[in-house]
Amino acid sequence: MDNKEKDIGERLEAATTLLERTLHWLEERQGALTGEVERISATVEQSRREAELAEKLAAAERQLAEVRAAAPTALNPLRRTLPATTSEMLAKHGIGDGPVDIRSLDAALSGLSLEQRIAVKTQLLRAGAVA
Repeated sequence: MDNKEKDIGERLEAATTLLERTLHWLEERQGALTGEVERISATVEQSRREAELAEKLAAAERQLAEVRAAAPTALNPLRRTLPATTSEMLAKHGIGDGPVDIRSLDAALSGLSLEQRIAVKTQLLRAGAVA
């Protein structure tokens, strides 16, 4: 019986050693598991932030679409007139009230500087006088 007790004691000692190793291993893994949980929670928070940003982007796109829809009416007023100086300059070169041909416009503006030509053409485009 002494042998059986000794054998059982050795087996209990071996089991205790294995349990201690397992406990130590589990304690080490607990730190790693905590880090994984933090990463998961950070991912959830990040996806919430992405959803908020997506909503803000959609709102900004709606506003931009509204502004673009309103832009043609703002750029094309109901009354289209040219400044008097532009009308006088075009009249000197024989260009009348109707739509202006680009070739005749370029010939009429050849004496002006580049900036002045751009300004006159811009005014004519706004007034809708360029064909």
